[in-house]
Amino acid sequence: MVWSGRWVAERLGVGLDGDAELRSLLGLALRRNPKRAHLLVSNVLGKHVPQSPALVYESGRGLGDRVRALIGEEEAARSVVLGYAETATGLGHAVADGLGLAPYLHSTRRPVPGVATAGGFEESHSHHTSHLLLPENPELLAGSGPLILVDDEFSTGNTVLNTVRALHERYPRDRYVIVALVDMRAPADRERLTDFAAGLGARVDLIALASGTVTLPDGVLERGRALVEHWSAPDLPPAAVPPGTVRRVDLRWPEGVPDGGRHGFLPAHRKALEAALPALAATVTAALPAVVRESRYGPEGHGHAPDGPGGGDRGPDGHGVHGHEAAASDGTRPRVLVLGFEELMYAPLRLATALEDALDAEVRYSTTTRSPVLAVDDPGYAIRTRITFPAHDDPAEGPGDRYAYNVAGGGFDAVVAVVDSVADTPALHAPDGLLAALAAHTPHVLLAVVPSHIPVPPTGRNPQQAQAQAQEPEPERASMLSEPLRGPAFSSYAPEDVGWLLQDLSDTRLEAPTEEREEAIQSGGAHYAESLPVEYQPSADYQQLFQRALDDSAVRIARAVGTVTETVLAERSPRPVLVSLARAGTPVGVLMRHWARRRHGLDLPHYAVSIVRGRGIDANALRWLRDHHDPADVVFVDGWTGKGAITRELAAAIGEFEGFDPRIAVLADPGSCVSTYGTREDFLIPSACLNSTVSGLISRTVLRADLVGPDDYHGAKFYRELHGSDVSGHFVATVAARFDEVAAAVAIEVKELLSSDRTPTWEGWAAVERISEEYGINDINLVKPGVGETTRVLLRRVPWKILARAGAGPDLDHVRLLAEQRGVPVEEVERLPYTCVGLIHPRYTRGATGADGKAVTAP
Repeated sequence: MVWSGRWVAERLGVGLDGDAELRSLLGLALRRNPKRAHLLVSNVLGKHVPQSPALVYESGRGLGDRVRALIGEEEAARSVVLGYAETATGLGHAVADGLGLAPYLHSTRRPVPGVATAGGFEESHSHHTSHLLLPENPELLAGSGPLILVDDEFSTGNTVLNTVRALHERYPRDRYVIVALVDMRAPADRERLTDFAAGLGARVDLIALASGTVTLPDGVLERGRALVEHWSAPDLPPAAVPPGTVRRVDLRWPEGVPDGGRHGFLPAHRKALEAALPALAATVTAALPAVVRESRYGPEGHGHAPDGPGGGDRGPDGHGVHGHEAAASDGTRPRVLVLGFEELMYAPLRLATALEDALDAEVRYSTTTRSPVLAVDDPGYAIRTRITFPAHDDPAEGPGDRYAYNVAGGGFDAVVAVVDSVADTPALHAPDGLLAALAAHTPHVLLAVVPSHIPVPPTGRNPQQAQAQAQEPEPERASMLSEPLRGPAFSSYAPEDVGWLLQDLSDTRLEAPTEEREEAIQSGGAHYAESLPVEYQPSADYQQLFQRALDDSAVRIARAVGTVTETVLAERSPRPVLVSLARAGTPVGVLMRHWARRRHGLDLPHYAVSIVRGRGIDANALRWLRDHHDPADVVFVDGWTGKGAITRELAAAIGEFEGFDPRIAVLADPGSCVSTYGTREDFLIPSACLNSTVSGLISRTVLRADLVGPDDYHGAKFYRELHGSDVSGHFVATVAARFDEVAAAVAIEVKELLSSDRTPTWEGWAAVERISEEYGINDINLVKPGVGETTRVLLRRVPWKILARAGAGPDLDHVRLLAEQRGVPVEEVERLPYTCVGLIHPRYTRGATGADGKAVTAP
């Protein structure tokens, strides 16, 4: 059989070297990606390539058997298995089955209302990078037994590093086992994982079906892009004329069994599903047309797909990929495809294995995907055909196309499409939806819907009770929550300008030297919110730069304040409750309040709350807001977006609180992460130049278990001793003095904005991924894009280097001065999407040197 990686290997010079099994496990394809031209396509994963479900399942279960043999039966019973969305959700579940008694959880990119996050991490090379962990039982990950992490492939190991770093902060343990179908890391990547594990003091084992390396010639990205442009073509035209039939089948899914591992899947669930599988298969079999149920065989006992335009070429699983005519109609063996849906891989896989046992037919299994890949109809290429259709599950990242590969032209007599009930939407049934697209290529389509599991709240209330009681007051809990702190007792702002939903930790020693904090954060020994950096005291030169920047940009800031405030009033609420994210959002919230009072006579409530990356928003602050205001009126406010991490954090964190709108309003949105903003320019906002002295003398927020109890707000400090350096009121007054001057321009701009498409493109996130790859940084949290974030790097972290857009002017004067004071090189870059980007020193330890070889020190 022709290797399904030959086409790419010959044209790009890509080499696949290693174990003998590699070429049977992997093919190659091309995709539109600025970081990696090629795509490794698994033949045994059941994602892009339709494959025997028994082979797919046993590939994963066999890996689980090997893990159990490695760690022993006792440790296997104490372990937890974590799979990666989207591609490894079914694989991880099969590994957990091999372990026997291990509970299973997979990450997800679908926020679920009412379920609090137990953590999250970034997969920097992925098409969609943010992963959430949403276990129904928050203690699922809290045990001390081994954590088994399962992915389909290892290319750099970055995802594993990000995962272990994020989880070890919350749930430290002494053993991790990494499992994959193939391990394709370079030697340097292997060493990095070993060193990282040693730094944690944890043992890390790795198990894979095969290992090897991918060799890439010079210029492969450019040549890959050229090939994609040249070979891009419309999807295979419909073959079923007239279109095939679409029918719904009632699966009778077993009660109490979750649809998958998004919220956890326990051994008891596994036992119940195994018992139900024969009945599920019988239900689907009965719904299939007789021509499929009663198969007829060709002269050699098995059939073949009809020859098509490719002369009977065989696809990656060894079967024909052209034509759709009913195989049974000409005496050959019928083919049935069970098609799963993105993260919903395990339930369709087990249904497919049961059908494979029940039917005298060639059963194949694959799933739809978010990943765009080039299709080339050649036997030496892994992705022969593509079906494109709109997303039908209200995805978190917004609408977009989804794909099913190697289905069109696959010779399938019937396709059983399996989705969860959340995805059973009008878009699924629309004329351009998935079902219609499948019916254009196969005579019979069955839709089987698995009920989406709704987690039971920790209180034990069912979801309907929880929703009904969410509107009821909680007098006992509410009485325990303090009223907001206000100036002058806490902060230098006027008491009516902002109420701080924080606890005062001013008398607690929290500051640590910058180098110590950085080392602890990057080693996983501490979270950044558990301590405070030493407050930077600006030099006379730097204070002059701040004043000059304020004078130069006051009009531009006033215009942005007016634009974002008027947009909020027009679209969100006529009397919004402003809730700024402390600390960067607070000066913006104060200014928005001043605009509303001056231009409309509105006295808007304004509060500041804490949100912590990786740990979410202050839940007690949200409870206080819910008890005192209509959540529908709450508008969250921040200063600017960088790559959009906090935007995503907020969306995931407030799901359990009914009625709050997660959309953030920001002064500047250079990353194109939000739809409510004052500007999308990346310019100097002077409040980013300083720390507490431009934010009411309040520190950044603190979240530490020994200081913040279950009924406490997050904490912060009031630096009363810095009163002589405070410019918080001066900043607000200087900008507010220009409000009348910009009012006419704001009115025109808002009118244009309200009629324009402001859908976030997340281009900033894509830029950060590209920079992370180009500069060899394995953690995208160490890349801080935009003037504001770069300034924070120089003030609070251990900077490695600064990337500045070539020709950037006075907006970067303060950045250049801070960089000079800290001995940090500034590198000019052509076509940088931001004015500047700050890079935190990767793999930092004290005594590290910067890119210029000089010692890296704090100011």
